[in-house]
Amino acid sequence: MCLFCDLKTRANARQAASARPDHVWNARRAFVLAAGAAAAVPALAQVDVGQGSALRNLVPAEELENAAGKQYGQMMAEAQAKGALAPASDPQLQRLRNIARRQIPHAPPWNSRSTKWQWEVNLIRSDQINAFCMPGGKIAFYTGILDKLKLTDDEAAMIMGHEMAHALREHARARVAKTNATGMGLSIAAQLLGLGQLGDVAANLGTQLLSLKYSRDDETEADLVGLELAARSAYLPRASVTLWQKMAAAGGGAGPGFLSTHPSGPNRIRELEANLPKVQGLYEQARRG
Repeated sequence: MCLFCDLKTRANARQAASARPDHVWNARRAFVLAAGAAAAVPALAQVDVGQGSALRNLVPAEELENAAGKQYGQMMAEAQAKGALAPASDPQLQRLRNIARRQIPHAPPWNSRSTKWQWEVNLIRSDQINAFCMPGGKIAFYTGILDKLKLTDDEAAMIMGHEMAHALREHARARVAKTNATGMGLSIAAQLLGLGQLGDVAANLGTQLLSLKYSRDDETEADLVGLELAARSAYLPRASVTLWQKMAAAGGGAGPGFLSTHPSGPNRIRELEANLPKVQGLYEQARRG
């Protein structure tokens, strides 16, 4: 399901109800209207994550997003062929898509490109404790992370926000640039003059997008941006702490997946606890709105 298209449908329905034939709608305007609920909250970020890595500019964003979209489509097709892709009627999938609908309107301040993304959310039946959001807004959850951790909606929203934040902050794009520019012996100056080589790398990433290792700083950024996205969407900030407490309890014995790339620990929880007061007001305002 394309959530962007769903937002457009809802916006068109509102247009018909208001009977304004002089207003011409398109997908971009539909998204902006759907994001109108976010206009009442402060435009400035409450968490401090600084500027994104300038190195990401060495990799063309559109090429990386296109590569991610193709890989995501292949993954979903394979899951469907195996009977592992949840249908649109699945209650857990509907739950996840509802969470995404509430958070997507708050994404543009973090990355203006997100207004053009064709957001998708799917659910794969698997025992893996895993979830991801690929560049371009391609989201997938595995049933294992919902079932084994017995996630509340608030906790699931924290994971959704965290994974969306990786895409919005373009961590994969920066990681590709750093890894390949170093490995290929390319100077930054040369790449600024011609992005072709790293662009080719981006277009041929394939499954590497799911195995990229994010840095500790990337993980902290994703935690905090995800926390704010969720709070602005009226999800309880304290759930970020209970989520990682559950992750810690699951431990390394949970197998490969989310925990191997998102290690839990007391420092992570302390960082989140320190930022709860910064977003509590956003949560309360969203609840009232």
